[in-house]
Amino acid sequence: MSSLEQDIGRRIAELRRARDWPLDELAEKSGVSRATLSRIERGDTSPTAVVLGQLARAFELSMADLFGFGAPLMDKKIARQDQPVWQDPETGFRRRSVSPAASGFRGSVIEGELPAGQTISYSVPPLPDLEHHLVLLEGALVMTLGEERHELQPGDCLRFRLNAANAYHAPGPEAARYLLTVITP
Repeated sequence: MSSLEQDIGRRIAELRRARDWPLDELAEKSGVSRATLSRIERGDTSPTAVVLGQLARAFELSMADLFGFGAPLMDKKIARQDQPVWQDPETGFRRRSVSPAASGFRGSVIEGELPAGQTISYSVPPLPDLEHHLVLLEGALVMTLGEERHELQPGDCLRFRLNAANAYHAPGPEAARYLLTVITP
């Protein structure tokens, strides 16, 4: 288990305790089983991207804030080796926090890499009206926002406010790599 995954487990436990929620209440609010939450908090298992989305929604945080751990104001320069990388154990999706969420900033930048043939689906956005700017760097990506379907090729940019179920799909034959800027309302 990586230190980032252990940090995520600690962060989830801290958020739950700060709200005085027992595990059962977080399970009810997030739709994630009590047993799974317990294993995540202990660092025994790595949550999937979908589970992290459910937890972000329960805590009313953006995914970037869930990963940013409410970091204090950071240095202006964030060297690549200092950018936290997390990998979804289910799909192989890799998420690099290029510009992590930090106090004093409303935006964050994420580099995502979704292996060919994989899909990540979120049933609800973590927060209403999150502003997104997605630029596809490599591969192909099919982005579904509610009933809308957008097929992206390298260099394409998709701008949207996230207010519906959404999915990212890399149809292949290669991985889809993109930059995503997320701005909190």
